Amino acid sequence: MSEKQNKNVTVRVQKIKKNHIKQKLVFFLILAIGLVILAVFSEHLCPYDPYAQDLASALQPPSLQHPMGTDTYGRDMLSRVISGARASIFSTFILVAVIFVLGTAVGVCCGYFGGAADTVMMRISDICLAFPGLVFAMAIAAILGGGIQNAVIALAVVSWPKYSRIARGQTLALKEEPYIHAAILAGDSSGQIMLRHILPNMLGPVLVTAMLDIGTMMMELAGLSFLGLGAQIPMAEWGSMMSSGRSMIQTYPWVVLSPGIAIFISVAIFNLLGDTVRDYLDPKNSRS
Repeated sequence: MSEKQNKNVTVRVQKIKKNHIKQKLVFFLILAIGLVILAVFSEHLCPYDPYAQDLASALQPPSLQHPMGTDTYGRDMLSRVISGARASIFSTFILVAVIFVLGTAVGVCCGYFGGAADTVMMRISDICLAFPGLVFAMAIAAILGGGIQNAVIALAVVSWPKYSRIARGQTLALKEEPYIHAAILAGDSSGQIMLRHILPNMLGPVLVTAMLDIGTMMMELAGLSFLGLGAQIPMAEWGSMMSSGRSMIQTYPWVVLSPGIAIFISVAIFNLLGDTVRDYLDPKNSRS
């Protein structure tokens, strides 16, 4: 086979691979959007009031009337799982957005200006990264007290350094590029250079990290709620729902499995979406 034929075959293979990645991206994006829509319209999609108690119907197994059964207070588990999607998914999105913006801003500024501020912020990030993330977050959440807002703050405090490290490394590499020096000679301010030239060119790796972090942050938020450091009873949130039913795992397993399956499905969808976004933005897969 000639060199030209080999090249044509390679191009066709790359196009097929790129199309396959695009199809996966669309598929997982549709599933993720479906979860978001479920969270947004959860109040209208619940077949029952998720907080209405009916002790006469307590701990009923899954049936046509209650597809996921009922809990100790007779509340419909399906309704509570659907209602819990709002707290679990939206809290995760807020958390990822906060650490994405904060970490990226700190990393870009430290990488561009350097100096004492860079040294201090990187040592602070070293301290945060030296501790196991969830253990450090548990300590902070315990100090702040229970509540989903405090759980988000605790995880934000320990999670931003990863983004700042990535953004700083990208900024250090980009600020030596010729077009940055040309922008300086053209009279652009430091803010203009960071916003117009550095940030757009280093956003890809940070964005992929944020997409991959959605599933991780969702599990960690659920973990804090499970330990009583996040969402508080009777709020419908997947982690706290698992915590309230953990003593009945052997006798009434649907009380724990219903929110657990919801967490598993949601984390799997967002992790697969993040992996697909990473593959799609990979320069090796962009060649055609």
